Amino acid sequence: MNNLSGVRQQKKYVPNIVELGALFESNYRRLIKLLALSKDDDKLHIELFNGDHFIGRVSIKSVERSKYTDTILLEQVSAAGKWLNNPNLTVRLYHDAAVAEVISKNNKPLTGVHSYPNDKMHHPDEKRQLNAFLAEWLSFCLLYGCCEVHPFVPKKV
Repeated sequence: MNNLSGVRQQKKYVPNIVELGALFESNYRRLIKLLALSKDDDKLHIELFNGDHFIGRVSIKSVERSKYTDTILLEQVSAAGKWLNNPNLTVRLYHDAAVAEVISKNNKPLTGVHSYPNDKMHHPDEKRQLNAFLAEWLSFCLLYGCCEVHPFVPKKV
């Protein structure tokens, strides 16, 4: 609708709870598969390859453990080129609900929805985008990564 000044007002962003829930559940399953590969309960290093070409190394380490939740830090600790910024996500796993969600990026807490425009230029659906990125990142690690206990046949991307 148009307001009095003729400027069109944007619709308020409303998160799709079903989509977020599906992302949280699938991220939990992927993380559990990766964490099961760890010899050490507190950390796991995954080497990423495209065929024989090294792409980078992902580190997963436990930050906090409690009866029903774990908090882990996932970060790209090395990359084959300067083109890739090294992502750093803190993820909380809720074992009773079997979901995992990104709770911070680069050690900065996330909020569910941002007004737009804003000073930091966050997208209104930033949390959904980061959880979708986590899903892709974890899938890539499961398909093209290897660690000490998980040798693999390198695949081309």
